[in-house]
Amino acid sequence: MIARVADHCFWLGRYIERAESTARHLHVTDTLALDAELPPGRVWPPLVIVSGQEQDFVERFGREALGVEEQVQHYLARDPENGVSLRCSIAAARENARSIRDVVSLEVWQIVNELHLFFSSSEADAMYQTDKDALYLRVRQSTQLALGLLRSTMLHDTPLDFIWLGVLLERLGQTARLLDVEHHAMNANHGQHPVLDTALWLSLLRACSGFEPFMKRNQGRVTGAAVAAFLVLEPSFPRSVRYCTTSARERLATICNNDELPGRSALTRLQALEAWLLELPADSLTGERVHEVLTHVVREGDAVSADVSDELWGEVPEAGADATPQ
Repeated sequence: MIARVADHCFWLGRYIERAESTARHLHVTDTLALDAELPPGRVWPPLVIVSGQEQDFVERFGREALGVEEQVQHYLARDPENGVSLRCSIAAARENARSIRDVVSLEVWQIVNELHLFFSSSEADAMYQTDKDALYLRVRQSTQLALGLLRSTMLHDTPLDFIWLGVLLERLGQTARLLDVEHHAMNANHGQHPVLDTALWLSLLRACSGFEPFMKRNQGRVTGAAVAAFLVLEPSFPRSVRYCTTSARERLATICNNDELPGRSALTRLQALEAWLLELPADSLTGERVHEVLTHVVREGDAVSADVSDELWGEVPEAGADATPQ
């Protein structure tokens, strides 16, 4: 398998997952803003911070705009100059799929291409103006269908391993950044409004598609410590940090062992992160310790992605380059 194809496979997975994650965060936050009646300055800034684009946003629109609902939604959904917006992520996913049209299945190509054509249409423009939730739901359904088709219509060999490695590393970073930002914001107001605290923790779980799985594991009161332990350490939840790390390590180990490809540095780093998480006590995920843990996870996840690019297709991405369409 040539490096160019592996590169496109990896980034196809990352951009499909990124589009699904961004649409889910926008949908859940829009619902929270209506239900909890929180001020916009409390609800919308975390989305920009989680996307990793706070500096770009502030430079273009000013810090006050972080609390302006319409500005944040347009920036994350429709802005053509924001490399991690829905528009750019969907376009990048489609471009990567087009470049490896003979590798992905017809069903995957059709759903990714149809989503791109829809999101560029006047129908999507009108939906954004009149019913944003419906637009975000449409994106989520299409990207989730694409993720399912990848596993059900393609051979489970090296191209799919690269695609799913991209999905898992993107998911790992999204979960860690979202928990870190929301945990910090909610701890700052902890105890002031217990009912509101619970609503915010539940909203965080929904933003990670983890509400129902969390309730099945935790029958008691929803607390920050329980939510953090679930999203970081739960081995059976497909968006937890531990699950993504273990699954990414398994995918990369298969690529390196079966195809005798390079990638040992990235594999070693993933193995170390997995072992570190296995030794991490659940009761340690409170207070400032949560930020320390998640900072380490995000840093290691970015380093693994850089090692993969360097070892497998000879590129060393610049800082923040993973946010730019490939």
